[in-house]
Amino acid sequence: MDTTEIWTIARTPVLMATLVAAALLAHLALVFVFRRIAWRTRTGQDDAMTMCIYHPLRWIMVSLALLSVDEVLPDHPQYATLVVGAVRIILPLLWGWLVIAIIRFLHGYVSARSDLSAANNLTARRRRTRADILARIATIVVVIVSLGLLLLKIPAVREIGVALVASAGIAGLAFGVAAQPLLKNLVAGIQLAFTEPVRIDDVVVYQGEWGRVEKITLTYVVLKIWDDRRLVIPVSKLLEDTIENWTRETSHLLGTVMLYVDHTADVESIRSFAVAQVRSHRLWDQRVAVLQVTDMTAQVLQLRVLMSGRNGSELFDMRCDVREAVLRHIAHEAPGSLNRNRLQFETQDGAVDH
Repeated sequence: MDTTEIWTIARTPVLMATLVAAALLAHLALVFVFRRIAWRTRTGQDDAMTMCIYHPLRWIMVSLALLSVDEVLPDHPQYATLVVGAVRIILPLLWGWLVIAIIRFLHGYVSARSDLSAANNLTARRRRTRADILARIATIVVVIVSLGLLLLKIPAVREIGVALVASAGIAGLAFGVAAQPLLKNLVAGIQLAFTEPVRIDDVVVYQGEWGRVEKITLTYVVLKIWDDRRLVIPVSKLLEDTIENWTRETSHLLGTVMLYVDHTADVESIRSFAVAQVRSHRLWDQRVAVLQVTDMTAQVLQLRVLMSGRNGSELFDMRCDVREAVLRHIAHEAPGSLNRNRLQFETQDGAVDH
């Protein structure tokens, strides 16, 4: 075998290896340029973007290099044709991978700019909720489109699809009936993203359970109960049932402490102490602090201490502290103000004993 024959046999794999090596070098050079630009900026999002697209961009460039075999070497052998055909089939998946990586970067970017720990985090919760739901919707759409383009690249599958057109209506109807709960939740998830009855980190009461919205997907919502349990609620049920949202417009809330004292109690003294306890509490948001007589029965006076807090968790702790302090004050400083039961006894001669 002479040199010409050896070169004829080896030129195709050598050319393909050269194209792959050139694509990898071009990829490294491109990433190097991106990183140099990122280093000159103050934000860290450029680095995150580079990391997200690093792997899919590398394989896309390799695939595009292999596709150029047809142009560089028209008379290539059969195995090269198979390689090029395989690359054409998987290329839609690679593009889909790149788009999903960009979607994840955008989702991470929005999440990083949404500070849920802020005192007034309404805007952050709204942005985070929409980002979570829309990112999942976009990912599902990209996966479906990528798989569809992949199937269109396979002739055998395309021919089978043409043969099944006649039965597609019945199959679609059967699938729609079988997948009705799933489709219902998917539509409800899209509706949830824009109507926003609940958002990430909202404080809600659902069927008597108090908790925070921990996660929202297209089909279900995870509610973290105060005792660390997790309540998983289908999105469709959440939209159909009544739900109590404590942070719908703002995280600031009003809370009450109910006290029951004797009719002879010094209400003004109790009011001064209770209001002072609220105003001096570290969790008070400086909006509302008041004590009112809200009701009177034959046995007791009903007093209501009204206070405000930054959120539900802090307000609950403040209510407990104020309740304990006021009750201790009444017991120690004015024990006669505690509610009492009065009994009246009548003797047989009509005299009355108390």
